[in-house]
Amino acid sequence: MRTFLNLSKSLLIYLRSLAILSLLCLILGWSLPAQAASRISPRLEQQVLQIIREHPEVVLESLVAYQQRQRQEILQSQQAFLQELQINPQAVIGNSPVTGSPDSKIVLVEFSDYQCPYCAEANKTLKQFMDKHQDQVTLVYKHFPLTQIHAQAVPAAKAAWAANQQGKFWEYSDALFSDQKELSEAKYLDIATNLKLDLDKFKSDRALADNEIVKDMQLAQNLGLTGTPFFVMNGESFSGAVQLSDMEEALARATR
Repeated sequence: MRTFLNLSKSLLIYLRSLAILSLLCLILGWSLPAQAASRISPRLEQQVLQIIREHPEVVLESLVAYQQRQRQEILQSQQAFLQELQINPQAVIGNSPVTGSPDSKIVLVEFSDYQCPYCAEANKTLKQFMDKHQDQVTLVYKHFPLTQIHAQAVPAAKAAWAANQQGKFWEYSDALFSDQKELSEAKYLDIATNLKLDLDKFKSDRALADNEIVKDMQLAQNLGLTGTPFFVMNGESFSGAVQLSDMEEALARATR
């Protein structure tokens, strides 16, 4: 268990790698368009590299400053998110699917990926938790498909979003997690058919899902999230294949 404001080791590694890449692009590309950058002469490039070799401390100082700026921006985003969650939870919820108590002061925000095995495990625990605390907690689902490693994450998210337009998000979501190893176009249509969705509307709505899914992804990235599942309950966060006891303890702290 950790507070929402703590940065994970994986995030620091990510920021360090990003800083190095950005710095090299800045040094070698001079922030010019790609066409102009490609015209930089090999001689100039070697001169720049020689300066870096002779003055490595400049690079290190730049990296440290870059990391500090990135950390500060993420901390500010996290603080703003937590404040909004406390003061105006509807602004955080937006058009996202919700279940549980609509007026509860306890809001549990979930960032998840339908192709993530840890999300599938966490979904089982989450169902147990919500079955017990429907009257105490508002559960909010945010899409965070990890596109670099999960090819079906975005198509699955679009299908779930389309199901939500017909009031069947949670049933559709559970079916996706249950059949996680079989995610495909055929499976998305099969689930929609089993839930008696209007298939023509379902197909057309999937094409409209991009903006909302991208909005969720941008929020996750602004908050510095690097993996799924990730949960925020009021001011506390937990991630991975979370245990029911962890969620119960977090709820107990939130209600004190």
